Amino acid sequence: MTTPKPDDRSDNVKKIKNTIDHTLQNMNEAEDYVKAHSNELNSADKEDIMSKNKRRRETIEGLRSEIEDEANHNG
Repeated sequence: MTTPKPDDRSDNVKKIKNTIDHTLQNMNEAEDYVKAHSNELNSADKEDIMSKNKRRRETIEGLRSEIEDEANHNG
C-alpha cells in the first residue's frame, strides 16, 4: 500500500503570484488588441473580450484571497 505524498505548500504563493502575473498580462494583451483592431471587430467580439477580462479580474481577486490564506496558513 502506498502512502500519499505530504502536502507541500511551500511554493504555493509563488505559483499563485505567477498565475496572477500571467492573467494580468493576458488582460493587457486583450485590451491592447481591442484598441488596435477596434475598427475590425464587431460589437459581439468586443463584448466577448471585455467579458473575458471581467472574469479574469474576478479570478485575480480570488487568487489574491488565496495568497492571504496561504500567508495565514504558513503563519
